[in-house]
Amino acid sequence: MIDILTYTIGNNSIQNYLTASGVFIAVFLALKLGRYIVVASLKKVFAKVRVEMGDLLIKIVGRLGWPLFLVISIFTAVKFIHISSKTETVLGYVLTSIVVVYVILSMHFVVDYVIHRLTGTKEEEEEFERPTVSLLSILAKIALWVMGFVFILSNMGFNVTTLIAGFGIGGLVIAFGLQKIMQDLFASFSIYIDKAFVPGDFIIIGGDLGVVKKVGIKSTRIQHLGGQELVVSNRELTDTRIHNYKKMERRRIAFSFGVVYQTPLENLEKIPDMIKEIIADIETAVVDRVHFKEYGSFSLNFEVVYYVTTPDYAVYMDTQQKINLAMKKKFREQEIEFAYPTQKLFVEREINRKTEIAC
Repeated sequence: MIDILTYTIGNNSIQNYLTASGVFIAVFLALKLGRYIVVASLKKVFAKVRVEMGDLLIKIVGRLGWPLFLVISIFTAVKFIHISSKTETVLGYVLTSIVVVYVILSMHFVVDYVIHRLTGTKEEEEEFERPTVSLLSILAKIALWVMGFVFILSNMGFNVTTLIAGFGIGGLVIAFGLQKIMQDLFASFSIYIDKAFVPGDFIIIGGDLGVVKKVGIKSTRIQHLGGQELVVSNRELTDTRIHNYKKMERRRIAFSFGVVYQTPLENLEKIPDMIKEIIADIETAVVDRVHFKEYGSFSLNFEVVYYVTTPDYAVYMDTQQKINLAMKKKFREQEIEFAYPTQKLFVEREINRKTEIAC
């Protein structure tokens, strides 16, 4: 039996091979068992305290699979036998490459987690066009794979300085050629992350107003209030002021009206209270102030400020209509006349009568 164990094959005895095999099996099983224990422990810990980072750690540890365990076990086992330096170097390269691959695959989860944190909840993500999210994720993951590839080549002894310089020059050429497209692309990311507006919001851009229908990679489509579809580049949207009416909780309304100068003083004093009563009777409106503002060129002008309790434009118009109709009815009852542009012409004649005495 001892003779068999000492029998040499390829500069290694049978005993060395058995030892290496035992180490291989032990390391492989230990790694698999270790992964199971770590995942189970993390699930138990984060089941009590719900933390998003916990799910991320569980996914990263769970990603570790048998290819990585296999290479680590082989690399550890060959330490107990005699192999050529070239073979050991190759195994080192393989181990490094697989570790880098697994690190990048784990970083995929980190990229998705970071994008999720930046963009918000799943419901908010679905409000945007899918390609925007996908492209952002893909670009980040491509950058990881490029860095991993360069690291592997550098570890193998290759001079990557020229390669990195080539990537840099190539990137500059591409960026210069696609300058306008890249500006729109990064503007899309800015809109997505900052959430200045989302599909469904009513916005005003300069003299154009409408509802956002789709936020794309290069442009945003808006259903114009006039009925047509307005397509605006994302770069233009990030360079201009945008009024987003979806963000406001209530709508502030100010309007003016005038009554004729012949209105008696006692009626003028009643008008503010009359307007306040009218607005108070409407559920969707809250009065702020009513004042006799000024003496106009042809009218006595009042200013009214009130709030509509919802940002809905249709509700605002319905509310204003109720106020207008109620004012018309109330003023007719009180014999108060609304003013409209009028002019009175006062003509003074001087008549010189000359009496001629006819002789």
